[in-house]
Amino acid sequence: MHTGEFNWALIRSFLAALDRGSLMAAARALATTQPTVGRHIAELETQLGVLLFERTGRGLVPTEHAQRLAGAARAMAGAADQLARQASGAQQEVRGSVRISASQPVTCVLLPPVLLQMRQALPDIQIELVSSNAVSNLLQREADIALRMVRPDQASLLCKRVGQVAIGTYAHRDYLRRRGTPRVPEDLFQHDLVGDDRNTDIVRGFAAMGYGVGREQFAVRTDDLNAYQALVDASLGVGFLPRYVARRNPDLVSLLPMLPIPPLPVWLAVHREIRSNPRIRKVWDFLAQAVPVALA
Repeated sequence: MHTGEFNWALIRSFLAALDRGSLMAAARALATTQPTVGRHIAELETQLGVLLFERTGRGLVPTEHAQRLAGAARAMAGAADQLARQASGAQQEVRGSVRISASQPVTCVLLPPVLLQMRQALPDIQIELVSSNAVSNLLQREADIALRMVRPDQASLLCKRVGQVAIGTYAHRDYLRRRGTPRVPEDLFQHDLVGDDRNTDIVRGFAAMGYGVGREQFAVRTDDLNAYQALVDASLGVGFLPRYVARRNPDLVSLLPMLPIPPLPVWLAVHREIRSNPRIRKVWDFLAQAVPVALA
């Protein structure tokens, strides 16, 4: 093995796979993807010239080579942790709270599993979660990091695109039993639509597809995103939901796959002056890695 080319991430993936027993569980523990962990283990096997795991239907079975490597790998991990703790008092610097702002569906559905991983990875950092769509809270320092579906345009904010949210058309099975299933987009206008109240996003979406729709064509209207989801869940009509939200309810049926609803980009935003804060940087880096996996 050429130590000059050695990648520490290979050892982290190896130990996670050894302790968790499968690539999927290891990827979840490291907040990364299953192919990445598999690639790391294959690369480590190539560098060492040995087979570390037997791949079976039940998962990964470590070989004798893996058992021998485990002791040295754990010693490396312990030394790396100690080095990180001692480096310029970093342990003290990362303690404390980070305030994250995001929309209601993101805070209620997308982020909780991500934050569970984060708490395990960064136990010294407490998380304050704010449901809000306002960008101003970053500028006023009311939040440290924000997740947004629209790129904030303030020059003082640092932004990174971390994925996109697919939007689909959905209705509850009970609603479809009562009213039938729309087969083409024009059928929607014979159905009860769940729409926005003062927000114009859905009206503008229809206009972009060539359909002139006014808010009066929405049988039920709300601008509250959690209430919107609850209305569709309660079989009040056909609605437009993020796929990561809709897939939580097995009674929602995906409709009209040909309807060209553009996905929403997901942006991480932080005030430039606090990007250098080690605590906020750790949370930023974790979210930048874990959010795309959660959206997949």
